[in-house]
Amino acid sequence: MVRNLTRVMLATCFGAFLSFGSASADPAKEAPWYPDTAAYRLTLFLGNLKPLPWNVIEAAWSDPYRNSEFSMGALTWLAETSNANTSSLMDALAREDRQSLFAAATRLIALRIEEELDRALDADDPASAQQAVRTARELYRAFADAVAAADPEASRRIGLAWLELNSSLGSAGVLGAGAIPAERETMNAARSVISDYLADNYLVDDFAPRLQLSPLPETAIAGGRDVEMPPSLPPGSDIFDQDPLPLLVLNFEEQGIDETNLPLVAYGDMLFDSARIFGSPARDLGIACSTCHNRSDVNQRLFIPGASHQPGAIDVDGSFFNPIFNDRRDDPLDIPSLRGLRFTGPYGRDGRFASLRDFTRNVIVNEFGGAEPTPFMLDALLAYMLEFDFLPNSMLTAEGTLTDEALDAARRGEEIFNRPLAGLGDRSCASCHVPDGNFLDRQAHDIGSAGPAYEGARAGAFDTPTLLGTAYTAPYFHDGSLPTLAAVVNWFDETKSLGLADAERSDLTAYLEAVGSADEPYETFDAENTSFRLAFSELTTFASTLDTLLPRRDAEHILLLAETVVADLSADASRMSNLAGRPEVYALAGRLAQVGAAVREEDWQTAEAHWDAFKVEAETIQERAF
Repeated sequence: MVRNLTRVMLATCFGAFLSFGSASADPAKEAPWYPDTAAYRLTLFLGNLKPLPWNVIEAAWSDPYRNSEFSMGALTWLAETSNANTSSLMDALAREDRQSLFAAATRLIALRIEEELDRALDADDPASAQQAVRTARELYRAFADAVAAADPEASRRIGLAWLELNSSLGSAGVLGAGAIPAERETMNAARSVISDYLADNYLVDDFAPRLQLSPLPETAIAGGRDVEMPPSLPPGSDIFDQDPLPLLVLNFEEQGIDETNLPLVAYGDMLFDSARIFGSPARDLGIACSTCHNRSDVNQRLFIPGASHQPGAIDVDGSFFNPIFNDRRDDPLDIPSLRGLRFTGPYGRDGRFASLRDFTRNVIVNEFGGAEPTPFMLDALLAYMLEFDFLPNSMLTAEGTLTDEALDAARRGEEIFNRPLAGLGDRSCASCHVPDGNFLDRQAHDIGSAGPAYEGARAGAFDTPTLLGTAYTAPYFHDGSLPTLAAVVNWFDETKSLGLADAERSDLTAYLEAVGSADEPYETFDAENTSFRLAFSELTTFASTLDTLLPRRDAEHILLLAETVVADLSADASRMSNLAGRPEVYALAGRLAQVGAAVREEDWQTAEAHWDAFKVEAETIQERAF
């Protein structure tokens, strides 16, 4: 029975098994993976995509995963540290046989666990034995969460067995012939619990799990009940905010208006930071609008294997986020900045949406598989995003001309930028990047940066991007193929035969760097003005919309807010530098949860009482929240 349950569990786990997240916009960092377990988990994730990226799967076994602490890939690691036979795995890769690959990789990891347990029990010194057990347990991590979801009782037994092994090694002294018999017996018994489970479920001759091609949460039957398998991100993924954090410039703040006095904007701010407006897997992984667009700008570190070809890029119409929206094309796009959004329409890299409202709905429903947003949600999101402004730049006037603070080279480049050039059809760079129009023309042009998908295709046109703030949004072009502004200048000079001299290229680059610069591009923090204090202020601002929503008895939008802010406030509290203040923040999150609980019961009087208490408590701890 356990064996059959595990097979069902493995089928549903193919790409959906790692994080039991709370849909917070603050993902938790995970411990590093050993090369072989990392390759296994990458195989599970990538094997769930349509079409399968076999070249990436092969690289998962031959190369270190991105940001790995190890300098070698799984195959080299195995050759140097293990006697395991990888021929079945290599054969499955060569034949591009997905099912055989999964079976071979699963069997390989199970055998590696057994190999390390053998080493532990055969070791002549405690240090070697303890290291072998640590390695074995790290290898079992590849299976642990899936076993826990499909067979909780087995997971509990195996967890106790690992504890017994560690405990016995801590007190057994020298192993081998000198081991204490009682400790040796305990260790053998603990090892048997683990090995028996592996033998019954992973090391059988006819191991052939029924794989399902779906990244969405599935259910497995375990213990007579359904068990939902959550989605996951593979090793090498990075969905954390970039550092340094981009400065957020909001129109109303620059005018001295407090966001708490703008409830529609504040609610939209909350939605922009809420993973709950999306569907699974984005929602369960804590991916929100702000994940890709940190502080309205670009998250240059975001990376998901199989969906990103480089940091700062993502394929939002692939099979991972919403299979029904899968265009079956490997076409990740460089994440665009949202600064000055009210000036930069049409929307989408190819300018396919004239309406920001339609574009926003498409992101929620189609790209990330969310439920249809309410009109109020769209109103709020737009109200917030339309407040995004460009970074102040003292080298540039409001009309887009350079000031006296710009370098001489930039001034010479300005003349080149505005000069008609034969290679551009006697137009200038400024013809599309209109200086007094925020350096864009609100049109789409095919400049030849993307090859045609088929003969005669006319699908290479992309929306003209603004040049404002671009000094901080490298790389460039729709696919992030050019690393610097100098590379952009060189590309245009070479592909359009502009005939620029080296000095002219340098001057034009200096001009673009001046236009794309800013006086203060990043948030600044110190011992008390911490990232937590910034987050705390934002979250209490989000909550302030309850002053409007509670009198309206708007349960749907209150619950969405409460669920978002409670999760984020609790996650942020864990990063406070003021350790003594953490319990107060956790209690504050609990108070807001009580508001939500009362609203679910339609006990509005109690909800309002908890909200009043929340405001008093938040004000009390404001100064200690750092």
